[in-house]
Amino acid sequence: MNTNELQPPLRQLLKRAAVAIDAVVHKGQNLNKIMAAQPLAGRATVQDMCYASLREYGELAAMRDALLTKPLTDSVVACLLVVALRQVRARPDATHTVVNEAVEAAAAVQPWARGLANAVLRNYLRQVDSLAEKLASNPVANWNYPQWWIDKVTLAYPQHWQALLTAGNQHPPMTLRVNTQHGSTLNYLECLQDEGITAQQVGDSALQLNQPCAVTALPGFATGRVSVQDAGAQLAAILLDAQDGQRVLDACAAPGGKTGHILELADVQLTALDNDESRLVRVRENLARLQLNATLLVGDAAQPGRWWDGVAYDRILADVPCSASGVVRRHPDIKWLRRPDDIAFFAVQQAKILTALWSCLAVGGKLLYATCSIFPEENQQQVDAFLACHTDARQLSLAGDWVTPGQLLVNDQHDGFFYALLEKI
Repeated sequence: MNTNELQPPLRQLLKRAAVAIDAVVHKGQNLNKIMAAQPLAGRATVQDMCYASLREYGELAAMRDALLTKPLTDSVVACLLVVALRQVRARPDATHTVVNEAVEAAAAVQPWARGLANAVLRNYLRQVDSLAEKLASNPVANWNYPQWWIDKVTLAYPQHWQALLTAGNQHPPMTLRVNTQHGSTLNYLECLQDEGITAQQVGDSALQLNQPCAVTALPGFATGRVSVQDAGAQLAAILLDAQDGQRVLDACAAPGGKTGHILELADVQLTALDNDESRLVRVRENLARLQLNATLLVGDAAQPGRWWDGVAYDRILADVPCSASGVVRRHPDIKWLRRPDDIAFFAVQQAKILTALWSCLAVGGKLLYATCSIFPEENQQQVDAFLACHTDARQLSLAGDWVTPGQLLVNDQHDGFFYALLEKI
């Protein structure tokens, strides 16, 4: 069957995208879970609409509000106008069609919204230049982040905040991790070139594609020769420095990218732990594709008494739950899901996990504390508080190009990550 026959009308796609964005912005739901529940027909288009609208939500919502005479009481209609404004701007060759379809989508949400949507969208087309001038002094519209986020980043990185916010709104690169058990990074780069896929090396075993492609187009993907993993995330297994024969714990392991990388680099006895059994399915699938083995355990990293066998680990990767503020370009919903007090909530969780896992580490062993956050409260401040309470711990220096010790910020080669390597003395 022709895939075009499966694509629903634009008005239905606009409505589905509006409902999804409303669930993110007003109900605090995760976009990945929302997309997983979407009908297959049109899912990719709806996802593209959502990603684009959420990346630019600050500006789009500000434009919408400037075009309204009074606030909207229906949140889905409000989100529909955001999606429609984004589509009108992105498709100047199809403006008439987009407006008409958006008007019908609005009517399907609320009959009274038909005239409102028509007026807002046509006024936008007439006022687009003056709107830009009107919003020029609005930081949320200019940077497309909540004001509290802008303030935190500005305070934490006074020399980098503009570049950091800008980078977080870009499309993320597709980066591969070459399994060097099957050949060198250079050899795999040549294999890609043979397939007409261009890439550049951005890490020891990291290749960044010039254009994203389906994993099925990657030579040897099905047999574990290569994986998709951000270059910054690939540092975790390298910094952990696991050695052959060691006993290793990968706490909070799902979906298993770092688990697989550790096993590619060393022949270790590895336990992959996660508190969500369904997420461990992903770990198992990844390891099967890589033809690697680990012990998978369901358990809370903050409560080792419920799953730990009492034998100390030589290495522990504590990839703790966090705000995910360093991966917003891959997950633009995060900007609008998070609230200021979420950071303190995550910090409490992180402290519990770090303290609990420390008791499982052998003397002389190393624990790598890791987040995909750019907020200091979750990163070095967390480590400093831990060190102040644990005289048997010391933080080791890390080689590399860090903005501050252990901190990577989002740029054109990697997402934002933080790493701290702690040794038990």
